Amino acid sequence: MAHTNGAHAAPPEIIDFRSDTVTRPTPAMRRAIADAEVGDDVLGDDPTVIRLQERVAEVLGKPAAVYVPSGTMANQCAIRAHTEPGDEVLCHKDSHIIHYESGAPAALSSVMIRPLEGPLGLFDAPDVHAAVRPRSHHFACSRLLLAENTHNRGGGAVWPLEQLRRVADAARHHQLATHLDGARVWNASAVTGIAPETYAQPFDTVSCCFSKGLGAPVGSALAGPKDLIARAHRFRKLFGGTMRQAGVLAAAALYALDHHRQRLTEDHQNAKLLEAGLADIPGVTIAMPVVTNMVFIDLAPSLGTAQQACDLLRPMNVWALPNLPQRIRFVTHLDVPRPSIERAVPIIRAALGAKAPTRVLVGG
Repeated sequence: MAHTNGAHAAPPEIIDFRSDTVTRPTPAMRRAIADAEVGDDVLGDDPTVIRLQERVAEVLGKPAAVYVPSGTMANQCAIRAHTEPGDEVLCHKDSHIIHYESGAPAALSSVMIRPLEGPLGLFDAPDVHAAVRPRSHHFACSRLLLAENTHNRGGGAVWPLEQLRRVADAARHHQLATHLDGARVWNASAVTGIAPETYAQPFDTVSCCFSKGLGAPVGSALAGPKDLIARAHRFRKLFGGTMRQAGVLAAAALYALDHHRQRLTEDHQNAKLLEAGLADIPGVTIAMPVVTNMVFIDLAPSLGTAQQACDLLRPMNVWALPNLPQRIRFVTHLDVPRPSIERAVPIIRAALGAKAPTRVLVGG
């Protein structure tokens, strides 16, 4: 094939809205990885992992933390550390641990789930009081309350701080342990200005993720009291989550903590921009309020299914994922800057049979 002046055409840009997990390390993050001081983390002497764990504990206001490969492992180590087989975990019916962790609470900890109701993945103290089982040998023992902030299937919803405190207080009233799935707590803090440690304070343990909005390639952490984190450390080993020279990964997480949290507001503004571009497409409904970095749209049956729409968009280099049969989730992140949003909107509109927007898109 001939090329003009010997030059190769640049590959087409892929605008990837599938998740904020698709982010790639920045050049500066790659330098931090290359320069990382390492040891053997299984033997407890990787200095960069140690620094990361200390930094996470500091940021989340907890005495200790443990670095783990994934958010699922962080949550599952917490569940196993807090419970015994046959116990029951209270959480919202749309929680990540129910839908996206492969049945791990049952498989790894032999616990039951008591699903709670509430809009946007949130519930309140009366829901907790009503769900706790009486202490009797007839029933599973209500042992752990879990909340998720931000809430993925709730559209990236952020818990009001006082409501979060009320549900934690209700749990303590019944002598339940508490865990915050804070995979995207950084987004909650970015949009509200409330410090991560303030969100974490009412809970015994809190998980956080580095490989979503913060853009690190791998890793999450679990923070809490020293004795519980020591117990979770054992379960990390039991679940196969220990790594050797993990400092090369921890260095990326450290860089992300110090350099990428502040820019999350750009992702939130871009999500608003995307929402504005899609809101008036005939047959499209914005499914939930856009608060952080997620835009969920519902499609009328006349536009086909969510999977069909995503299949149509993919050859156009706009990638997204179906969330429900008629619902698509778009996630903004480090690798989808504002110009990419502006390019994506007319492509999505055309694919769904809509004309170009008549108004100028503005960020919000």
